[in-house]
Amino acid sequence: MWIDTHCHLDAAEFGAESLAVAQRAREEGVARIVIPAVNAANFATVASLAQAAPGGCYALGIHPICVPGATPADLDRLREAVHAAQQDPKLVAIGEIGLDYFIPALTTPPMREKQEYFYSEQLKIARDAGLPVLLHVRRSQDMILKHLRRITVPGGIAHAFNGSFQQAGVFIGLGLKLGFGGAMTFTRALQIRRLAAQVPLSSIVLETDAPDIAPAWLHPGRNTPEELPRIGAALAALRAMPADELAAATTANARAALPRLQTVN
Repeated sequence: MWIDTHCHLDAAEFGAESLAVAQRAREEGVARIVIPAVNAANFATVASLAQAAPGGCYALGIHPICVPGATPADLDRLREAVHAAQQDPKLVAIGEIGLDYFIPALTTPPMREKQEYFYSEQLKIARDAGLPVLLHVRRSQDMILKHLRRITVPGGIAHAFNGSFQQAGVFIGLGLKLGFGGAMTFTRALQIRRLAAQVPLSSIVLETDAPDIAPAWLHPGRNTPEELPRIGAALAALRAMPADELAAATTANARAALPRLQTVN
């Protein structure tokens, strides 16, 4: 059994195929797929898709790349949506939230400050709702950690982790898991592969970020959640362990990071 902890199953790249894609993933042994929102406009979409997709569940949040077009009213909409879905076991996290310091337009004033504001406010929403977070940490690990030290949330996942070993240790110390996916299947991705091979197994979860971050055998094509077992096998090879043991461990880690996964059918 595998769990895809980060998959944008609602993305336009899937068109009308989303449910069929989820079903194919289920047939490949992917029992759970976490579908994160990216802005207020798709809160209802990801919630509805999670109800319909085999093993689907969802997170609600405003992605840092969507922050330029967001307003404080969208934070109100997020609070309202989380409150309304508080008893829905398929709402497993607040996400995708965080900071992106890779895109130049997001790193200069006033956008950098706006990103931080939206990130910190969404951490507060997660804290108040008692929900873990799905964190976007692209070239922003230290600032992500700064706010996590200030606003305590009940765990979560540093999605597509590509920081240093020291930063990995700080995330782990704060109770978060580290997400690995298709990027580690490229032999040239030396740092990610070292991290995936050497950080504690108890701190690793798997993800596809589909339709993005396609593994080496699909690049530059569309990624899908049915690729997760093969991605997991690549991680098992890096760690010199059987794939079934890796599947069991990462599944347990995902359930620890996102406790509501344990109740999703």
